[in-house]
Amino acid sequence: MAGKGTPATALLAKKGVTHTLHSYEHDPRAESYGTEAADALGLAPQRVFKTLLAEVDGTLTVGIVPVTGQLDLKALAAAVGGKRAKMADVAAAERATGYVAGGISPLGQKKRLRTVLDVSAGDHETMFCSGGRRGLEIELAPADLVALTGAVVAPIAAG
Repeated sequence: MAGKGTPATALLAKKGVTHTLHSYEHDPRAESYGTEAADALGLAPQRVFKTLLAEVDGTLTVGIVPVTGQLDLKALAAAVGGKRAKMADVAAAERATGYVAGGISPLGQKKRLRTVLDVSAGDHETMFCSGGRRGLEIELAPADLVALTGAVVAPIAAG
């Protein structure tokens, strides 16, 4: 893994947070990066979370939901005390986080953004999120993700 670290993995190492890295061969034709990760790693998809960026009242906000569901924009807005939410422009998301779409990690982003983790993460001892590039997942305790990102935990997944 030498030379292949990401800002997310560097943050975990710096903070001494217990985690496990899981790599898989990313297929550029995959339609859903999260589902691809779950399938490639043989994981229950409800344990694999995707990192999505939305604008809530004009402010970029991170929503982390299971790959089996969608981000409920109204619930995301409510979780941060906002009124309106819409999905962020991909280019804006990439600029703000320093990651490419499909590999956006909630950890180690260039700018500290408001973050909301779906309440279902608490159903699992460990969860998986992007490690900062396609084909790399981080397994960690939901409480550690909350501590590192300052996330609010709320029901923001639909479906």
